[in-house]
Amino acid sequence: MRTNSIFITLILTLLTVAMNAQEIIQAGKYDDLMSAPEIAIAGGGTLMDWSNMNFYKDSNEKLKKITDPSRIVFMGNSITQQWSNFNPSFFIENPFINRGIGGQTSPQMLIRFKSDVVNLKPKAVVIMAGTNDLAGNTGVISIKNTAENIFSMAEIAMANNIAVYICSTLPAIDFLWSTGLEPALKIVKLNTILRSYCIENGLTYVDYYTSMADSKGGLKVPEYTAENDLVHPNLAGYKKMEKIILSALKL
Repeated sequence: MRTNSIFITLILTLLTVAMNAQEIIQAGKYDDLMSAPEIAIAGGGTLMDWSNMNFYKDSNEKLKKITDPSRIVFMGNSITQQWSNFNPSFFIENPFINRGIGGQTSPQMLIRFKSDVVNLKPKAVVIMAGTNDLAGNTGVISIKNTAENIFSMAEIAMANNIAVYICSTLPAIDFLWSTGLEPALKIVKLNTILRSYCIENGLTYVDYYTSMADSKGGLKVPEYTAENDLVHPNLAGYKKMEKIILSALKL
């Protein structure tokens, strides 16, 4: 009888915690959100800025004042963001703007796409997403939904006369921050959907995957990534990507 009593008390406690959390999340006032406990959000965002639109806000304001008819924006996650660290000259010597944010998923990119891409009035956009979706960084999302988010970015770009280059998701045998998800075959499926969409809509599909994957569907180690990473390219990996994207852009 005592065991049942303890169990009932525990259930009631958990329900109370859940209801309190629900009240915080559904808070209707600005002050409620500001006083809510801090929550770690992939990509460095906050409850007030889930897609981290403030990340490039100042830089965007400066770029909007400069007209550059050859401007090309690279939209992505940490793989795109770190590109500038491994080879800064690639973005300095070319009319490229890096708009990658580490940890982000395709829904976050979609939300900031207007601010970080369209408003900069680029000639073209290079979109690479999917890795963090498959890793579940912002929750469970289907491959179909990930693809649709990428399609939506492409369609927003096309509606604004911006040329679209959709990149394959890079191969990955595992995510060391979220292990055991077996992403290799999922990446192949996602890339197949992206390639088909590009063919059907006359867009350019940028195939990094084929020349960078090993026989198991992982990013080649040690050629293009480190054994203690498996996801992010090393300098040689970025050099390979540069050769592929420059060919696609005909630069």
